Amino acid sequence: MNNTTNIFTPATLFAEVIIPLALPRTYTWAVPQHLAQAIVPGSRVEVGLKQNKKYAGIVRSLHNNPPAYETKEILNVLDSEPVIFPAQLKLWQWISHYYACTEGEVMQAALPAHLKLSSETVISYNEDHGQELTLLSNDEYIVAEALDIRKELKLQEVQKLLDATHVYPVIKKLIEKKICYVWEALTEKYKEKKETYILLNPAYHSETALEKLVNEWSRAPKQLSLLLAFLHFQKTDGEVTQKKLLEKAASTPALLKGLLEKKVLIAEKRSVDRLHSLPKDVKIEFALSQQQEHALQQVKDALQQKDVCLLHGVTGSGKTLVYIRLIEEQIKLGKQVLFLLPEIALTTQIIRRLQLHFGGYVAVYHSKFSPNERVEVWNKVKSGEVKIVIGARSSLFLPFHDLSLIIVDEEHDSSFKQHEPAPRYHARDAAIYYASVIGAKTVLGSATPSVETYYNAIQGKYGLVTLTDRYGGIELPGIELIDLRKIPMKDKSKVIISNQLKEAIEDNIKRGKQVILFQNRRGYSPYQICAVCGWIPHCKHCDVSLTLHKSSGKLHCHYCGTTYPNVKTCAACGSQNFTQKNFGTEKIEEVLDELLPDAKIARMDIDSVRGKHSHDALINLFEQQRIDVLVGTQMVVKGLDFDHVGLVGILDADGILGYADFRVNERAFQLMEQVSGRAGRKGEKGKVLVQVTNTKHPLLAIIQRHDYRQFFDIEIEYRRQYFYPPFSRIIKVQCKHKDKQTAEQAAQFLANKLLGAYDHFLNGPAEPPISRVRNQFIYELMLKLSRQLTLLQQCKQQLQNFITDLHHEKVFSRVQVIIDVDSI
Repeated sequence: MNNTTNIFTPATLFAEVIIPLALPRTYTWAVPQHLAQAIVPGSRVEVGLKQNKKYAGIVRSLHNNPPAYETKEILNVLDSEPVIFPAQLKLWQWISHYYACTEGEVMQAALPAHLKLSSETVISYNEDHGQELTLLSNDEYIVAEALDIRKELKLQEVQKLLDATHVYPVIKKLIEKKICYVWEALTEKYKEKKETYILLNPAYHSETALEKLVNEWSRAPKQLSLLLAFLHFQKTDGEVTQKKLLEKAASTPALLKGLLEKKVLIAEKRSVDRLHSLPKDVKIEFALSQQQEHALQQVKDALQQKDVCLLHGVTGSGKTLVYIRLIEEQIKLGKQVLFLLPEIALTTQIIRRLQLHFGGYVAVYHSKFSPNERVEVWNKVKSGEVKIVIGARSSLFLPFHDLSLIIVDEEHDSSFKQHEPAPRYHARDAAIYYASVIGAKTVLGSATPSVETYYNAIQGKYGLVTLTDRYGGIELPGIELIDLRKIPMKDKSKVIISNQLKEAIEDNIKRGKQVILFQNRRGYSPYQICAVCGWIPHCKHCDVSLTLHKSSGKLHCHYCGTTYPNVKTCAACGSQNFTQKNFGTEKIEEVLDELLPDAKIARMDIDSVRGKHSHDALINLFEQQRIDVLVGTQMVVKGLDFDHVGLVGILDADGILGYADFRVNERAFQLMEQVSGRAGRKGEKGKVLVQVTNTKHPLLAIIQRHDYRQFFDIEIEYRRQYFYPPFSRIIKVQCKHKDKQTAEQAAQFLANKLLGAYDHFLNGPAEPPISRVRNQFIYELMLKLSRQLTLLQQCKQQLQNFITDLHHEKVFSRVQVIIDVDSI
């Protein structure tokens, strides 16, 4: 991808600019003559809006057509070259149109925080800058002196101080000189990381001069000792940083300062990467099985004919090895590859595997990275230095230089869909579109493909390659059902660990095997109920029961995040007799500690792995067999590869099978098949025990046979009969307001507008199962449209027009309306 060249004459040039706000359309600014040669699409520019608010926007296009309104001039160009390529702009535009959001919202999601400056920016004084202010330019001195007194200044205040609008260059100079730093609410600003390197003065580079220096050293023996240590580390380690020198030599900054003052050693500040980089090397030392070799060739052949290929391989079939071979081919051609994963938790193992084979060509990009780290990855991808990116859905927005292959692993996973905030895009579908724009190919991989993807494959829209056997000839695990109805419980509570499951756990631990237990609820008790009157503690802001978390000793709302003190007395009848209903991962962990006091138990859920490296640490401990039993939520289901798992337990299959949604069977099959696939991946055949009350549920027999095709054949007929995807497209419309009646009336207003043209496609308005979140009441409409693209586009456009009409009504002006295209 080449940078766009400005071909317009200065006198007639206009720029369409995207700013990170939910504006209904992009707006046009005039380009002043002195900036005409510097501005190109994809670069950031400083623009002003009403009330003198200023933003860093992205130039979407340049043209000679003046708009119907009077234009303001662009104030400044912030980049000497574009920060994104034309293909990214095209992706932003497609996401905006398809998912019925604004390009400003896409920009907000796509760009790293430090690239999004606005007039809400605050400049803070750095007390430790160590600069002499009198050496600054006049403008720099005025701002620095004001900061010294005030400590913080808003951007507008700096503009008033200098009586100028173009203040970014002054602020940038002050940041470079460490006199100030810039921050915005909820974001950090990028700063280069600096390290102090210690060098030997060139005067002592010759052996004779150095020998003379050491031999004639008469005083300060500790300084001499530090010098000798430096010379040793320089010889063994190469370049030496101040930090490592002082640590290894067990010395002090004062001693080092003495050597620096004597000019024996020299200190030099250098910019360094925050991200550890391995040597760039391609090293493939494994052999594919005959079936994998055949699958690899089939994928290559399919991609010759089609842009997308589905690799459907049973759990443990070695899809990752096929991916590695595909990546190897692209890297040797000098191309870039994007490896998309649905969860950050999954990156740990795949990073290690890809780094083993591709070293420093690999980079990671996800939300656990700091803003500074994300910027460094962004720049390395843009320059082409990074060849392989492993990341969650946001990595799709990186400015790839020469992307030729996108791999979407676990393509069925619902985590690829963004729910809040806009853009509510699906990363898998957006990746397929993006690949088509840049001429890249897409490989989708899963043991349990989504119904829509598999349908596209068997219809011939995508290529289809199947791996039916596990790598190494290992059999798929046997699945046994434990009928909970046959286990009487005195207090009528749910069985957590049945005797059959307990015995199987003990047997596996004795044989040196590990166990994974799956429960799709975190916390200790999903709800507690007064045993006298049936009152249940609820969140004040949401219509949901509160979950007890034993680790915090508090009740948590899993929707808005509010915590409450644990309730001891019933608010309805005053009783202090509470019964805890159902169980979460914390409760299971506690029960296991009692049942298996000698076993090493650990828990993997969003509460236990909040830190940046918590996922890695826990997975490493499990891989090293320092954990016997791992209890977890969906995090343990997805794509993790452990050698020594002999048993998997699904503790509450009824909760998975009873979800109120048209995708319930698909999700239940995917969850149970994926989690069962963690068992018996190396060595002997594994076992899966499923605790369930409704043992006659027809899906369970299909799961026991690991028969995806039978599941699909039954499910696709159900979807066809009831006109669900892939035979229709679903648009969900939510109306939210703090007043319930207003939310309902707003939804009815939209429904009335849609009736006539869409009455055969319209369901609702209705309250969703969770009808109030964060003090906002919710009413929903659902449209099931035929798959004609013209009908979809027409409906979205009309919906947006109707929403505009709604907001023109005073009573509905504050109703929040959300359009979710292809909702899941």
